[in-house]
Amino acid sequence: MDEMEEELKCPVCGSFFREPLILPCSHNLCQACARNILVQTPEAESPQSRRASGSADYDYLDLDKMSLYSEADSGYGSYGGFASAPTTPCQKSPNGVRVFPPAVPPPPHLPPAAAAAAASASALAPVPRNSCLTCPLCHRSLILDERGLRGFPKNRVLEGVIDRYQQSKAAALRCQLCEKAPKEATVMCEQCDVFYCDPCRLRCHPPRGPLAKHRLLPPAQGRVSRRLSPRKISTCTDHELENHSMYCVQCKSPVCYQCLEEGKHASHEVKALGAMWKLHKSQLSQALNGLSDRAKEAKEFLVQLRNMVQQIQENSVEFEACLVAQCDALIDALNRRKAQLLSRVNKEHEHKLKVVRDQISHCTVKLRQTTGLMEYCLEVIKENDPSGFLQISDALIRRVHVTEDQWGKGTLSPRMTTDFDLNLDSAPLLQSIHQLDFVQMKVPAAPILQLEECCTHNNSATLSWKQPPLSTVQVDGYILELDDGNGGQFREVYVGKETMCTVDGLHFNSTYSARVKAFNKTGVSPYSKTLLLQTSEDSDPEEHALTFPVPLERLQLRRSNPFSSTLNLQNSFPGRSYFELRSSAHQMSLHSSLQSLNSAGFDPQSGPFSQLVDIKKLVAVAWFSFDPGTAHSDIIFSNDNLTVTCNSYDDRVVLGKTGFSKGLHYWELSIDRYDNHPDPAFGVARVDALKDVMLGKDDKAWAMYVDNNRSWFMHNNSHTNRTEGGITKGATVGVLLDLTRRTLTFSINEDQQGPVAFENLEGIFFPAVSLNRNVQVTLHTGLPVPDFYHSRGTMQ
Repeated sequence: MDEMEEELKCPVCGSFFREPLILPCSHNLCQACARNILVQTPEAESPQSRRASGSADYDYLDLDKMSLYSEADSGYGSYGGFASAPTTPCQKSPNGVRVFPPAVPPPPHLPPAAAAAAASASALAPVPRNSCLTCPLCHRSLILDERGLRGFPKNRVLEGVIDRYQQSKAAALRCQLCEKAPKEATVMCEQCDVFYCDPCRLRCHPPRGPLAKHRLLPPAQGRVSRRLSPRKISTCTDHELENHSMYCVQCKSPVCYQCLEEGKHASHEVKALGAMWKLHKSQLSQALNGLSDRAKEAKEFLVQLRNMVQQIQENSVEFEACLVAQCDALIDALNRRKAQLLSRVNKEHEHKLKVVRDQISHCTVKLRQTTGLMEYCLEVIKENDPSGFLQISDALIRRVHVTEDQWGKGTLSPRMTTDFDLNLDSAPLLQSIHQLDFVQMKVPAAPILQLEECCTHNNSATLSWKQPPLSTVQVDGYILELDDGNGGQFREVYVGKETMCTVDGLHFNSTYSARVKAFNKTGVSPYSKTLLLQTSEDSDPEEHALTFPVPLERLQLRRSNPFSSTLNLQNSFPGRSYFELRSSAHQMSLHSSLQSLNSAGFDPQSGPFSQLVDIKKLVAVAWFSFDPGTAHSDIIFSNDNLTVTCNSYDDRVVLGKTGFSKGLHYWELSIDRYDNHPDPAFGVARVDALKDVMLGKDDKAWAMYVDNNRSWFMHNNSHTNRTEGGITKGATVGVLLDLTRRTLTFSINEDQQGPVAFENLEGIFFPAVSLNRNVQVTLHTGLPVPDFYHSRGTMQ
């Protein structure tokens, strides 16, 4: 019950409520505290003066109304109290509100009974006119009527709860008059209802005079007497001698019989007090049940958080150990590399020493031979026999010259330098060390299917998913899988980064199971929960388009660009079909030759598949926008990538996000701005078409370029079919791509422009536009096929 203690304390004095009053805002205040924070409004703004001046729109009885003199409005706190003497001057706050100074407290030498009597007299003193009270909790200003604070009912229930709470405290009873550390109480005065210690009893409750007749009890017995004391019965605020006996439903307050006889609640619904007491107790119990469930969930959540603290600590220890092991492994690898490099240095050192030592040995031998030759020649020169000298002189001269030549062929240059030609390149390693950081190396968490955005319409299904809110693991993409509608094997129908996908061309009156998983470089996540999707029982024979699949109860979720990728199931031959993924090449993966989700070998004209729609008779409607990822850098995007212009005078190309390879598709472009008669081009292109020239200049784009008077078709820089009729601001250019007939047709303002522009189209085509800074266009998608094309199809 310790958590309840704050509910039992007054927001003004911070102590337990004493004689609490119930304010119209449902908050409680001590009666003395309520009087202390009263303020008086100027006479000119009083309700009486307003009524006297004929201001009938001021309802001064509306106690919940914010006052012009509310301290919440002024931002200035000016709590004070009324003095009992009418001649006491008022203080004035900067906002014009007159604040009465605090009531003079009773002298400290008065006995407690006299002090309580003085406080009671001060609380019951008449309140000056034009008083208002500001709730300290919600800051609502309450205008007091002529009854003053007596107009607020007393909260007897709160008093009883406080009594029971205080009696339930197991600690020893403490003196209520000790100023600092309360001592243990020794007696309790039954009349004063105060616990005293011996020093305080001798000082404040002497056994003489009127106090001698008071009955002093032991503290424990005083607690029992408090518990057995009769509770005060709540009386009517208007008729203090009458007990409450009925309950006004409109006023939401108990009333007495005299209130009913006076007609104050004549037009109100009045019920018996006991019945309403039981009803409100039942309602409070029911409300508490819901709150109890929330509290139980909160406790379980706290247990979960505490377990998370423990788990975080354990994971931290484990992660630190793993980090230390990884760093130690790096240090070991560096030490091993250090040893290898030192070995190379030692080898180089040994090699240099060997070369130098060999050269020293060779030079030493040579020098010894040269020295011997020189000494021999000197001895020969000393001989005095000319004929003997001449016999050997020629040979000695030759030997001296040969020996000299031998010293002159680099023998006196060192064969090895003293420097080590090895430079350790540590910059990449230092850069790698500085770049050493944590990366997410975990498998992604299972995606969450967003049920509020998943729905079916006819034989189409739209699925949306997201990552768990607290997941921080990087996701490279998602894999969407569907079964065959018969509980068979799941098959991949989409792989990419988008989180919403629509699948068209499913069986009617079938139940499909769908699931999603995420992947990154580390691995693949678990599957999401499996979602069951029920398609419609049959198709509308008048329907010509597959509209965006949103049921009636989810119309508020419908958006102009509801999904970023679309999967079409087109018939290729009986019993077999494939999924075609429409999206930009850098975001999507085209699944070719997937097994049909329909059972192989069925007869579409009989059996359980007799209600299947002929997909070729329907139009697959796609919503898409322009793709900033593949556009030229001069293109300027706005309006959720539906509106484009350019900041260059040269033509620049922008593609749509969705690529088409089958089906019938139609979109329009409205001309928002058209200055100086430029030649914008509209059409389709491959994803790798040139982006810095007019659309149609290369062999990867098919377009119609048009000015204010005429138009031409262009492909591979070949201009054909000049047609009169141009565009202005506000015009609409339509592009109709029929990949069933493999044709491309254009229209201006819903009228076909020229003949069929291009035929024999095959492959994947992206909507495309080229323009310069003089043109701005807005893309409109998800449109039905225009009437002129239906008429032409009928004639054919």
